[in-house]
Amino acid sequence: MRTIAKQTGRKAKKSYTLSPESVAFLETLRKRRRAASISSVLEEILQAVRRGQERASIEKSVSAYYSSLSDKEAEEQAAWSDFAQTEFPADS
Repeated sequence: MRTIAKQTGRKAKKSYTLSPESVAFLETLRKRRRAASISSVLEEILQAVRRGQERASIEKSVSAYYSSLSDKEAEEQAAWSDFAQTEFPADS
């Protein structure tokens, strides 16, 4: 956890109101993960959500790129893909 704090810089202390169910859930996660605090569990959850959103954004951009290719460009990309697979076979 300390490495995350160093990477993200200074943290801000905030106060939020949560349902009793959410508090119990977070406490269960804290115990299960043997985390130092509920704040650290929340930080992990938020970082995971942020990474998921970033991944979805990248996937959307890649999909838009390939959708924008002409038929000829798509064929060239497929040919390069076939070539790469023969040069760099997947580990079996």
